[in-house]
Amino acid sequence: AVKNAMKKLKGAYSLVISSPRKLIGARDPFGFRPLVIGKRDNSYLLASETCALDAVGATFVRDVKPGEIVMLDKNGITSDESLCTVKPARCIFEYIYFARPDSYIDGICVHSSRLTAGKILAQEHPVDADIVVGVPESGNAAAMGYSMESGIPYGTAFVKNSYVGRTFIKPKQSARESSVMVKLNALREVVNGKRVIMIDDSIVRGTTSARIVKMIRDAGAKEVHVRISSPPFMYPCYFGTDVPSSDQLIAYNHSVEEICEMIGADSLGYLDKERLAELIDGDEGYCHACFTGQYPMEPPKEDIRGEYDH
Repeated sequence: AVKNAMKKLKGAYSLVISSPRKLIGARDPFGFRPLVIGKRDNSYLLASETCALDAVGATFVRDVKPGEIVMLDKNGITSDESLCTVKPARCIFEYIYFARPDSYIDGICVHSSRLTAGKILAQEHPVDADIVVGVPESGNAAAMGYSMESGIPYGTAFVKNSYVGRTFIKPKQSARESSVMVKLNALREVVNGKRVIMIDDSIVRGTTSARIVKMIRDAGAKEVHVRISSPPFMYPCYFGTDVPSSDQLIAYNHSVEEICEMIGADSLGYLDKERLAELIDGDEGYCHACFTGQYPMEPPKEDIRGEYDH
């Protein structure tokens, strides 16, 4: 039944299905989202990321392959790889933002990917400054990478409120903006009178970035240079990243110079999309459609997601 369903389903999914006698794991043929097998004592486990295995004291066995169905029962693991035919298109944004930094996805350490992104930014967009800071959490490792490559000291400029969810997936613009203010607070002691390089993982609509830049300026920063550890978002994602339609993406209708002015930064630099593969050791089997518009499968003809209210 799972296999027949997978032949009809199009898009991104990782499934874990349980019955009284077996556990089934399935990953879509493109492998957009991660799925891993772990083992603790005599039990096998399935999880979305390896960090979940660490949390319960299990050891990592292997990744479920894109298109693979695994069955876990009293006889151990049985695998069906008959749908593993398509070239993988793993979501590159898992490495940039979504996954936890202590996870390994398809053999690649997420933390290392973010360090690499920061190093690339330092090579491509150097600037004289006094301190490099990251926007928590996903910007922190990239900021460390920028600091290591540039020799500019790394600092912690933000205190994060742990009780607020992610802002860019809030349904309404007003909710996203108010969450930013509750989510982060700038440390005046760290940035006052300094030229600051601020590393973040992405700019979607631009409102969050503008508020964070203003927050650092209000804390006394002399200059704020923004560096983004992903290329500009140009196209919607239909595979679970929730990047909205192009008309809501600031990079779709504005140049880098215009965005820099709109968010109030002194300079702005994005990761070059030509170097994205370096984040995952040169592997080309990843999806970059939100940056390039090159979807691994035919996207929907219309965007029916829209905004929604709770």
